[in-house]
Parts: sequence; C-alpha cells; structure tokens
Amino acid sequence: MTEPSRHDLPELPTIAAAVRQIGARRFDFSREVAVMAVVNRTPDSFYDRGRTFALDSAVTACLDAASSGADWVDIGGAPFAPGPEIPADEESDRVVPVVEAVRAASDIVISVDTFRADVARRSILAGADIINDTTGLADPELARVVADSDASIVITHSLAAPRTPLASPTYRDVSIEVAEFLERRVERALGAGIPEERIIVDPGHDLNKNTLHSLELTRRLGPIVDLGYPTLVAVSNKDFIGESLDADRGDRVEGSLVAAALCIAQGARIVRMHNVRESVAAVRMAEAILGMRQPAYLRHNMGERND
Repeated sequence: MTEPSRHDLPELPTIAAAVRQIGARRFDFSREVAVMAVVNRTPDSFYDRGRTFALDSAVTACLDAASSGADWVDIGGAPFAPGPEIPADEESDRVVPVVEAVRAASDIVISVDTFRADVARRSILAGADIINDTTGLADPELARVVADSDASIVITHSLAAPRTPLASPTYRDVSIEVAEFLERRVERALGAGIPEERIIVDPGHDLNKNTLHSLELTRRLGPIVDLGYPTLVAVSNKDFIGESLDADRGDRVEGSLVAAALCIAQGARIVRMHNVRESVAAVRMAEAILGMRQPAYLRHNMGERND
C-alpha cells in the first residue's frame, strides 16, 4: 500500500517512551490507540448496575472483551461515586479472583481500578499489569507499591476522596488546572521511583466536574496531552454525554464514540469504553483517518474499473 505523505497528516503528539511493553503486549502510542474495556464487579456501578457482579459473569465479560478486540480490560471493585465505604478486604475479594482467572486464560492487559495500596499490591501479585488510580496518587503508599513492581500507573485527576460528594466544583480554566494537577502528581510518581515509561495520565471526565467542565476537557485536551505521557480518556456513557444529548444510560453509545474520536484526534492514546465492538471499530477508523494505520485492504477505484 502507498504510504500517505507526512505533510498530509495531522501532527501527532510527542509522547515520553511511546513504545511500551505492558504485560505481554507491546504498544507504540505514537502510532496506535488502545481500547480499554470496563468490567465492574460491583452491585452499584453507574452503567451496568451489577450485571457483572458475579465472579463468573465478570470473568466472562473480560474474556468476551478480549475476543471483541479490546487491548486491555479495567477491573473495578469499588465505584468512585458517592456511597458507603467498601472495606479494602472486600474490594480485594471482588477484584483479585477476576484478575487471577483472566490472567490464566488470556494475555490481555489487565488494570485494576483502585486507590488503595493494599488492593493494588494484591492485584499486582495476582497478575495485574496496571493500577488505575482515580485519586491520582492521593496515597503515597500506592506509589511505592507500583514503584516496587513492574506495573504501570494511571494517574487520574479528581478532587474529592472516593465515595464522597463534592458540591458545585468550580475551575477558572479546567483544562489548565487539570494539567497542572496531573503534572504535580506525575512528579510524585517519579519521586517515588516509578519510571516515566510506566506513567499514564487521565483528565478524569465527570470526576468532580460538571457537564460543562467535561465538555471543555473534551474540546481542549491539548494541555493534558502536552504533558508528554500517554493520555487515557474515560468518556464512555458518562453523565456529560447523557446531559448533552438528553440520553439515558442505554442510549449514549453514539455520543461516547464521538467524544472518544475527538479526544483521539487531539492526542488521546487510550480510551476506556463499555461497548467494546463499536469502540474498537471507531478507534481503528480514527487511526486510519489520522494516518496512524493503513486500511485493512484497498479495492475501491484502485484498478481500471470500479468494482
């Protein structure tokens, strides 16, 4: 296939250590976008409402995501949203058996969505490749746990402690303030001994942000991407999509795909999505448009006649 000329392609972001080995998978984030599937082993997750709370359901959902083309799966045992605290032992009992079962059956990248150092430690020992911390290393001990392992860390922006409300969050410039927060927390990670090639950042759509804030982050992702680390966006089926479209949780797929594609065009390199098959197709199309990958085949108008 003929390569497109580079001057015809959008400028792609510069990423620190763009080529990364994460578990058994190798990624070149200068040339590809990873699809992270979401599997929550919780009875009150905002999207699936407990559909994957049972152990066998959670494991099956993870393996189905791998079969549908997901590059990795994010397993959660405690929602960020306000609610009763979930003890660390209970959270571990939810996620660790899923990690063990999925790792035994697949080489898909596994991340565990937790802010607790002990849950992170147990998850890594069970086979998790990444810790996805929605508090952005609020607990320094979690940074040390990751530093002492081969795992990577997702540093996410949020302001309130998990399971606690934050009334009427305000920002002067949400994109700049989120980028500044992430930069400080990256420095915390580096200071704890986590190398830059194991750091990923996430602006935290909807986490302590209203719909206007999340729309602004989606529109102006540049300050976060410019930090130079792979940027993960978790836009799937979020409330900012529902409020923008007046759409219930089951009717947000199209809006989620548009939000993900616009973030990819600005430099996001990991998208955290619920609807895996549709998301994989949207991501591969975005990569093709941006010149990051070649079409699967070329036939249309390529010969003497149009078939």
